[in-house]
Amino acid sequence: MSDSTFRRVELGEVAERTEGSFVDGPFGSSLKSDEYTEEGVRLIQLQNIGVNEWFDANQKFISQRKFLSLQRHGAVPGDIAIAKMAEPVARACIVPPVSEQFVVVADCIRLRPDTSRFVPSYIAKAINSPYTRLEAEKKAIGSTRVRINLTTLKTVGCLVPSFERQSKIAEVLDTLDAAIRGTEAVVAKLKAMKQGLLHDLLTRGIDANGDLRPPHTEAPHLYKQTPLGWLPKEWDVCEMQDLLAPVDPAMRSGPFGSALLKEELVSQGIPFLGIDNVFVERFDRNYKRFVTQGKFLQLRRYAVRPDDLMITIMGTVGRCCLVPEDVGDALSSKHTWTISLDQSKYSPYLAMLQVNYSDWVLRHFSKDQQGGTMSAIRSETIRSTMLPVPPRDEQDGIEAILTELSTRLREEQTMLDKLRLQKSGLMDDLLTGRTPVTALL
Repeated sequence: MSDSTFRRVELGEVAERTEGSFVDGPFGSSLKSDEYTEEGVRLIQLQNIGVNEWFDANQKFISQRKFLSLQRHGAVPGDIAIAKMAEPVARACIVPPVSEQFVVVADCIRLRPDTSRFVPSYIAKAINSPYTRLEAEKKAIGSTRVRINLTTLKTVGCLVPSFERQSKIAEVLDTLDAAIRGTEAVVAKLKAMKQGLLHDLLTRGIDANGDLRPPHTEAPHLYKQTPLGWLPKEWDVCEMQDLLAPVDPAMRSGPFGSALLKEELVSQGIPFLGIDNVFVERFDRNYKRFVTQGKFLQLRRYAVRPDDLMITIMGTVGRCCLVPEDVGDALSSKHTWTISLDQSKYSPYLAMLQVNYSDWVLRHFSKDQQGGTMSAIRSETIRSTMLPVPPRDEQDGIEAILTELSTRLREEQTMLDKLRLQKSGLMDDLLTGRTPVTALL
């Protein structure tokens, strides 16, 4: 086989030419859940197997003694774990070195490739490729719980080039996977930092040097008790209705009923905003509905203003973003609360963050839940929402710190999205030979 040639190889041919190189887990009474232990030989479960990714959170074990009766179902780091069922069926990943010995459970399969002919990392990726996934899905059985058995999976094919090219393709995709995992870790860390810093900044604030005040437990003389807990002595606590801008109306939701009929919406004109424009901390400019200039003038009381808070009250209730400075003319809809704050009193940015994340706002909004689900947010709930109110210059300092962190987080998230998109395109191209791997190396 030349370096550029791909051929179809059934997964049964990939396995080592030894008995037990391609096995599924023990069935029925061979392994019961009451035989699981706190430590010992690690189980490979459906929850651990992702698409080219191992999830380590769900950890279960069996005793070494039990393992002796199940050795044929064993797996070691470097083997390939394959899911028989759950979406997507036949997804695969490399077994990682988080334990020395594993055992697959009944709904999982262990494949031990012949490493003289096949690169395990390449084969795992080939199993997850659209080419192999489509064949596996066609051969799977069931409607609500789709599954594929071991005998059938052995007949599913994947596209395989020469051994050298398998290694090169795996190297490129493994490098990309490592970059993705690293960036995911940075994003997760920044999100945790932001959540913790938001709470600290809005309960402790910053001193004249821009540093966090010491906590109440260390410096009780700097704090006072408030309806929101311990806050710096210089701060107030106000309801949102006391922080509204002196405009009419400062809070609005609508238009309702015959004020704007569905047939009055047009294909272009003044944007008519809805819940699909409002995401957590993000305003989406993908406008889908419009009104004429004349209709906009009739409904001008529902016009949005720069830095207004928009809060969804349909769909996923409680998402909040700020209206951008350059939004121009646009109307809000009855599916959102649109709120203009007096910016001489309060930072819209800090208010937006609290609506999305702070415990005190989320607890207050939960009063409008019905049956455990928040179906709307009432006007009186918005108006009576309490916010901590630092001096306005201190608000500016807090906002600057959080804005810088948000910018870093956004940049890392953009990089992560770019890497994932790059991997998605490369996976299909490299695993079918459409893109030569040598140029990428």
